Amino acid sequence: MKVGIIGAGITGLGLAQRLTREGHSVTVFEREEQPGGLATFQDHGEFIFDRFYHVILPTDRYLISFIEDIGLGDELCWGTTLTGFFVDRQTYSVSNALEYLKFPPLSLWSKMRLAYTILYCSRIDDWKRLEQITVEDWLLRLSGRATYEKLWKPLLLAKLGENYRRVSAVFIWSYIKRMFSARDKSASREQMGHVRGGYKTVLDRLEETIVQGGGAINLGVTVKRVSAAAECGVEISHDRGTDHFDKVVFTGPVNILQQIVDPALVDVRGSGKNVEYLGVLCMALVTRVPLTPFYVLNIADEQVPFTGVIGMSTVVDTGETAGLYLTYLPKYMLSTDAEMRQPEEKVREEFLHGLRIIYPDLDDADIVSARIHRAVKVQPLQVLNFSEIVPKTATLHPDFFVLNTAQFVNNTLNNNEVIRAVDTFVVQYRDALARDPATSAEQQSAS
Repeated sequence: MKVGIIGAGITGLGLAQRLTREGHSVTVFEREEQPGGLATFQDHGEFIFDRFYHVILPTDRYLISFIEDIGLGDELCWGTTLTGFFVDRQTYSVSNALEYLKFPPLSLWSKMRLAYTILYCSRIDDWKRLEQITVEDWLLRLSGRATYEKLWKPLLLAKLGENYRRVSAVFIWSYIKRMFSARDKSASREQMGHVRGGYKTVLDRLEETIVQGGGAINLGVTVKRVSAAAECGVEISHDRGTDHFDKVVFTGPVNILQQIVDPALVDVRGSGKNVEYLGVLCMALVTRVPLTPFYVLNIADEQVPFTGVIGMSTVVDTGETAGLYLTYLPKYMLSTDAEMRQPEEKVREEFLHGLRIIYPDLDDADIVSARIHRAVKVQPLQVLNFSEIVPKTATLHPDFFVLNTAQFVNNTLNNNEVIRAVDTFVVQYRDALARDPATSAEQQSAS
């Protein structure tokens, strides 16, 4: 079948690779000049690496299997990482059981309640009831005020910004389920990994396999309209013309779907207007000296404008980054926040000032570059009863399909979940994607 895919993020390209392998002729359309979406890359001059920070956990079995399947298993690199907290103008390592027991900001009782919270959370399977209580109220109830203020609140700020107050307990449940699985149970150490060269290595391999299979990836192309063809199949109209496909899969956000897809192809139940999205301002800092021994340093200081320090060079060998050190400084906020539109120079100045609160000895001469990246819609804000307000999509045409992350209501958005969704989609719709569009049209007419 001739299949058109709209969107060249990991969802679209992962799906294109799977369908190419099954014998379909796939064409991908992407309005950006680079593929990958949030997993795209940045050219730092002396090296190329991810624009935003990503790691792979040992339990990311769908993602790991996918990486191995496309022939990059030997490029997976693993290492032991550390976790820190910046509290009361002091930096503490909380990377093993002993350090956790010594963590000065928490009393022994608070530490016991924290351990109980993690254990209790890891055993919950019915996430629906967690949608009815805020994450703050839930954690205060389980862990107590002291543990919440010194440990949980910095973590929530790091991932959600000030909007954490409106988020349901589902967020921390899914976070604990995934992140604490990164800990090596035998050694009480965190194990994290990456593909050598970052996601550009993955994106290059995907492009290679798709093109070798007779497919194409069209970058810098804006899709204007998706509609049913006159007889059968689906047409994609874009700024370079119109193409006819036997099948079309849309992988973009629901709001874009509503703008460009003919209502005759899909029914969107619920406007989605109540769904708020988190955006991120993220500084990618390249230095000549190492900045932090921690993969993640959670920040509990209101004077620091960003909400975490991500030491990518604690995971990635400097041999991949030209002997330089890569650190990310993220700040999450609502996509509609005016701060998302601040001039790059202003953001850079504020972030560098905050950085010196934590690292006062950092020399300007050791900073190679400090680039500011923005992503407007990183993930939906999982507010109370989020699953009830998310718009539901139902396709109305046998040759049109939707696969996107809008329905991720009970987990955090990460590439393991994306690949899980791709693989589930391929199995669920394998027969429908292989069915001749003329037959599909006849069946639709008969019904």
